[in-house]
Amino acid sequence: MKYYSTNGKALDATLEEAVVRGLASDKGLYMPRQIKPLPQSFYDEIETFSFPEIAYKVADAFFGEDVPAETLKQIVYDTLNFDVPAVKVKDNIYSLELFHGPTLAFKDVGGRFMARLLGYFIRKEGKKQVNVLVATSGDTGSAVANGFLGVEGIHVYVLYPKGKVSEIQEKQFTTLGRNITAVEVDGTFDDCQALVKNAFMDKELNEHMQLTSANSINVARFLPQAFYYFYAYAQMKKIGKADNLVVCVPSGNFGNITAGLFGKRMGLPVKRFIAANNRNDIFYQYLKTGEYCPRPSVATIANAMDVGDPSNFARVLDLYEGSHDAIASEISGETYTDEQIRETVQKVYEETGYLLDPHGACGYRALAEELKEGEVGLFLETAHPAKFLQTVESIIGVEVKIPEKLQAFMKGTKQSVPMSKDFAAFKAYLMKQ
Repeated sequence: MKYYSTNGKALDATLEEAVVRGLASDKGLYMPRQIKPLPQSFYDEIETFSFPEIAYKVADAFFGEDVPAETLKQIVYDTLNFDVPAVKVKDNIYSLELFHGPTLAFKDVGGRFMARLLGYFIRKEGKKQVNVLVATSGDTGSAVANGFLGVEGIHVYVLYPKGKVSEIQEKQFTTLGRNITAVEVDGTFDDCQALVKNAFMDKELNEHMQLTSANSINVARFLPQAFYYFYAYAQMKKIGKADNLVVCVPSGNFGNITAGLFGKRMGLPVKRFIAANNRNDIFYQYLKTGEYCPRPSVATIANAMDVGDPSNFARVLDLYEGSHDAIASEISGETYTDEQIRETVQKVYEETGYLLDPHGACGYRALAEELKEGEVGLFLETAHPAKFLQTVESIIGVEVKIPEKLQAFMKGTKQSVPMSKDFAAFKAYLMKQ
C-alpha cells in the first residue's frame, strides 16, 4: 500500500517510510492510497468474532500488503490484551469504555500498536536508534511512553505543557526513565505540537538524528483506532442495538474520529458521527460557517481536547475532498463549557450511578441532546475518571477509587527536562543528545 501526503507535494511513501518519517516532506499528513471496503459477509457475522479477530481483519486491509500475516497477527494480539466493553448508561445511550488498557486511556490501542510495528521495522532493517517525538495534552504521552517503554532501538521524547495536564497523567510518563524522556514545555499543547512539527522540518536536526512522531499524525497511531469502532458495532449487534447507530467522539486533535470515518468508508454501518468539543470549538465553528479558523487553545477541565489547531482536520478534509457539505452531512458538532461538563458528570452520576470523565461527559451530553427517535447512541469514554481525580471528586462530592494500575504510577518520582516554547532551545537540546 502506498501513502500520499494531504498537501500533495511529496512523493508517495511505503508504509515503512510513512511510519518511520511520521510527517511527509511537504508537511502534509500521510493517507493510504486505498481504503478497502470489508466484505458484507464480515459484517453479517461480526458479532461472532473476538476483539483481536475483528481488529486483525481491519489491520489486514491497511497493513497486510506490507507486513507478513503472522507478524501482523502477533502485533494485533499483543496490542489488544484488554477488553473494550460497550456499557449501557441510560435508555439508548451506551459508553464504549476505552480505559481498560495499561494507562487507562483510549490511546493505549494506537500507542501499543505503533510501538510494535515500528519495532518490527527497526529490527527488519537493522536501523540505528529512532527517536520518537510526541506532543501530549494528557493521555497520548502516557500511552505512547508505556507502549514504547523498553523497546530496543527507540528513544521517546514526550513534550507536554507545564501545569496543563493532571497530576496522574503527568506521573504516567515522567516517572518511567529508561528510554523515555519527559520534556516540560512552558506553553500550551499547540506550542508542544509546533515544536514537534518544526523538528521534523529542520534539515540539520534530521541529519543529526532519525526522528519520527507518535502523535495521531502518524498513520500507525491513528489507523489502529478504527479497531474499536468495529468491535463496538459487533457488541451492539449482539444485543440487537446496531440499527441506526450514532457514534459520538469527544474530539481534540481529531485522530480518533478520523479513524471512525475510515471505518465508515470500509462499510461499517454507522449512521452518523457527532464530534463533541469543549470550549476549543474550532471544528464546531467550521461546521456552522464552512470556514476553518484555528486559534490559540483555551485550558478546560477536559484537557485532552484543548487543541486550537487540530492536525487531523487535514485528513478529514482530504477524505471528503474538501467538501463542507459532505462533511456536515455525516458529522454534526456540539460544544460545551466547563460548567456544562460539570453539570453533566453530576447529573449522570446522580441519575444512573455511572461516573463519566470530563471528556466522556461531552460525548454523553451530545447524544442526549441530538439523538432522534429510533436511533441508538454510543459515546467514547476515552479515559478512566480517576485520571481526573480532583476534578471529578469536586463535582460528585464522593471519593473516587483509584485503580491499582494508576496507584503504581503515583508512587514514582517525576523526572522532566524544563523547556521554553522557543524552537531554537529545543533544537539545541536535541543536537546534544
